[in-house]
Amino acid sequence: MKLLIKELTAIEEMVAQIGTMRFLYPNLSVEKYEAYLSEMVPHNYIQIGVFDDDVCLGITGCWSATKLWTGKYLEIDNFVVNPDHRSKGIGKLLTDHIEEKAVRLECSSIVLDAFTGNFSAHRFYYNQGYGPKGFHFVKILDENKITQ
Repeated sequence: MKLLIKELTAIEEMVAQIGTMRFLYPNLSVEKYEAYLSEMVPHNYIQIGVFDDDVCLGITGCWSATKLWTGKYLEIDNFVVNPDHRSKGIGKLLTDHIEEKAVRLECSSIVLDAFTGNFSAHRFYYNQGYGPKGFHFVKILDENKITQ
């Protein structure tokens, strides 16, 4: 298996990988995905995928921004690996690529959110050198608008 890491910048190439994204969000519709990406891509959002030929084994979104507490940072968003390919180094390939990208962009840090009950993700991120810095508080205003 020869793995290739690709940065996806066009909405069409991101939507083409919806099957992999659906391992995280099983009910994600193409229409909703395209609509969200149309809002996200103009704000530095890209996706990074790990491919075996044309088959996407893992994918994550990321974007850079600046905050007062950290300066410029890179945020990981929607990190998912096909369940049939977990524990094979795909996630590490993605986090290593993201770290290299953050260094190239001269970011101070990399940030991400992981759902509180996703203990396997917590363990993975701890093993990659990530640790909690605070709490990400959420107030749900309309559950029907949430992609889960």
